[in-house]
Amino acid sequence: MKKSLLLVITLLVSALSALATTDGQTYPEVNGIKIVNQWIFDRVHSGTAYTNNDICNQRARTATMDQGIIYVARSEEKTVIIGTDTIAQSVIHRFSAADGSQLEDLPLTLDGAPYGRFLGVASIGKDSFHHIWVAPMTSTAQQFVPVYLVNTETGELTLIVEMDKGDAMQRTDYLDVIGDITLEEAECNIMTVSGSTADPGFPTLYRMHADQGGEWEGGFDGDPYMDVINFYPETKTGFSLAPVIKMIEDPDEDYRYSGQMFYIDCFDTAPVIYDFSGSVIDSFEDTDPTLWPQSQPNGCIEFKLEGRDFFVYVNADMNGNGHGCQANICELGEGMSLGGMTKYWKIPADSLGKVNDSGLRVHCFAVEYGVDSEGYEEVTLFTFKAYNGMAVYKIGRNVDSGTGPQPGTPGDVNGDNEINIADINALIDLILTGGSSPTADVNGDGEVNIADINAVIDIILNS
Repeated sequence: MKKSLLLVITLLVSALSALATTDGQTYPEVNGIKIVNQWIFDRVHSGTAYTNNDICNQRARTATMDQGIIYVARSEEKTVIIGTDTIAQSVIHRFSAADGSQLEDLPLTLDGAPYGRFLGVASIGKDSFHHIWVAPMTSTAQQFVPVYLVNTETGELTLIVEMDKGDAMQRTDYLDVIGDITLEEAECNIMTVSGSTADPGFPTLYRMHADQGGEWEGGFDGDPYMDVINFYPETKTGFSLAPVIKMIEDPDEDYRYSGQMFYIDCFDTAPVIYDFSGSVIDSFEDTDPTLWPQSQPNGCIEFKLEGRDFFVYVNADMNGNGHGCQANICELGEGMSLGGMTKYWKIPADSLGKVNDSGLRVHCFAVEYGVDSEGYEEVTLFTFKAYNGMAVYKIGRNVDSGTGPQPGTPGDVNGDNEINIADINALIDLILTGGSSPTADVNGDGEVNIADINAVIDIILNS
């Protein structure tokens, strides 16, 4: 009997194998702005539900969010046999940004065949017009960096452009795109940074540009690459492990997608803002030392809320002193300066995880904008660290405080003031051992059984 019951319960719970919990933290309100964790799916809070999932893999390196969907790219995941050829097909895993539930996967194809290039989707992102793109890692032996548009209905890839490295053939890992990659509604700029497995690295930036309806060309006045000669700190001469780049939208509507200023975040420094000439515009030189990131993480993004400018950057990698894959959220100083930043929060307060991911220093962020029921602006922030986890936070005046259910609420079986997968596990233990409790009788029928598990699932899905 118990074996049959356990099988039924397992089938029920397996349908929610990727259903996320929350970080269980209460964050202080700062200057009238609140933040609350919508859900988290990681090593610290989700246990085996995360570690047994396909995205918990060292080749699932980057992720993005667009129009309520999370996209996690994993290279060489599925084995496909065609004739005598065995192809390790790349896959994009999708999740709901609203609750973390897993959606249908997108196995990727190119020219009708499985797409199986080595680290073929090392980089995934979105442009400014809701197009999802992917690009592979390239080595010093590869002249071009192909950039593909993803059909999010079928998984078919379309080659958009091959970024030419010119005479500077260095390794590339992670890209950024601003504007319209299809060139239908706006210009587009694509950038990446040369990387090295050792210091001092290389100073080379690669860039492609196209006007709306135009043709692709080298993005530095026709040249496909440029060497930076100005660094912070001044002792630097290049970019080493897995540098990331993030172009900044221009406040002038006519130049919004020009990408003339951009962050570069590198292994051995904090984020630095450069301009189109390769000159340093701003850095952490004058920033409060307590805000400097630890342990060589790479990743950052800006967002705006109620006329304020915010900056999100990785505070620590998995090796951080007392931290693990966390990000600082700060309001920029006067003139959008890094030096005058004010810290609001660190997320997650208790980390995503601290497990070595084989040295993947990239940490991904994405934002989306909306309004709450009273018409106030609201930001959705997505954070992702390979092999450790991901989470979504809401930021705004009226976001839910995250206090959760009151003690004794039916469904809060383990009494932690939350209702999530942990309560389902607690219910399973009660059912198998014949135990009971007032909070376990979720549907109020006087019994504790599988019907109560269904009731908890309904609460989780509709919360």
